[in-house]
Amino acid sequence: MMYLLQLKICILSGLFLSVFIGFYMMSEKTNKHDPISQVTKSGLHTTKSPEETVKPTKPLTETAKPTEPDFFGDKYTSDDNLLQDSCPTSIRKKVLRSDFGERFLPNIPVLQWAKHFSKPEYKRLSRYYGAHGWGSVDITVLQDSLAILNVSANRIMFDDWEERQNGSQCIRCAVVGNGGILKGSKRGQEIDQNDYVFRTNGAIIEGFEEDVGVRTSFYTFSTNTLRNSLRNYAGLGFNGPPKSKETKYIFLPDHDRDYILMRAAAMHTKIETGSERGVEPKQYFGDDLSVEKFKMYHPDFIRYLRNRFLHSNTLKTKYKEIYRPSTGAVMLLAALHTCDEVNAYGFMTADYGKYSDHYYDKSFHPVHFYANHDLHMEMVLWQQLQTAGLIKIYMHT
Repeated sequence: MMYLLQLKICILSGLFLSVFIGFYMMSEKTNKHDPISQVTKSGLHTTKSPEETVKPTKPLTETAKPTEPDFFGDKYTSDDNLLQDSCPTSIRKKVLRSDFGERFLPNIPVLQWAKHFSKPEYKRLSRYYGAHGWGSVDITVLQDSLAILNVSANRIMFDDWEERQNGSQCIRCAVVGNGGILKGSKRGQEIDQNDYVFRTNGAIIEGFEEDVGVRTSFYTFSTNTLRNSLRNYAGLGFNGPPKSKETKYIFLPDHDRDYILMRAAAMHTKIETGSERGVEPKQYFGDDLSVEKFKMYHPDFIRYLRNRFLHSNTLKTKYKEIYRPSTGAVMLLAALHTCDEVNAYGFMTADYGKYSDHYYDKSFHPVHFYANHDLHMEMVLWQQLQTAGLIKIYMHT
């Protein structure tokens, strides 16, 4: 009897062990081959196999590091290299040897123009809203507007460089913010001696020429920031963007109203739809308008700046949908990607608390911080770029 009992126990133990091994082998098989259980290096679950996860998708540029693909979209189209490269000390040559080398994409399209529109591209970029894509723009509005931007002046930042270079191999740019640090700086002549001068938003020049200069080669804005500047700084002397034969206008489009305004301005017509309906663009830009006067930042470029240069903790909060680099930051980083030398003035430095928000403030106003930008992170980035020898930022000594 005892022998039979021991035999039954052995048989049951063997069956239990066989079942256990079977389940273990099935589990191992599932973990190795079932794509649902795969985890990327970033810790994100994916329903794709590892081969699909890393497979290149031409003509898009692959990510340097994994990101959350649905929101961050760290893949971009690439452009033909339209930049002049004769300058031996160009930023683009220095940056690849710096700590920023892995982030920097030399063929990222800074500007968008007619060739960038296609239905497949619209489908890709419609996933992203605001300044980061075309999700906020009707396809007909986009197609009709980009079709206007079909000359070299629309696709190349310095389209007149060969005419004005005067034997120089290197493009020197002054990028002028509106920070209070410029008040009393007496840097106006120094700013104007650069080959090109960038300005943005409430760029008031009259009465401040000694500190900020008089020339404007490029004025960066969105329709929204322009309207805000006209409303908030009119009493301080801002009556619209700078206007000169030299001045060209670079839209930072974050809504269909930017495309609508650009098209109306280039075609000398009133705005026909939207909140600016009936507005004549010449009240903003003057009468001397042609399509050569306008450029537009590419949404891939704005998203690339957010993802690789200004990836703020705001993206982890409820404000992530409205966050983007400030207009001034986009302007400065666009110069970093196109100029050979960048001299920045009027941007935040570590002692910003000493200065009023703007150089044209009649009384002291502390710097304002808003959820849609991360000005502290931008300030740190400017310091890092200066330390790396990629820009020179004006500071009080």
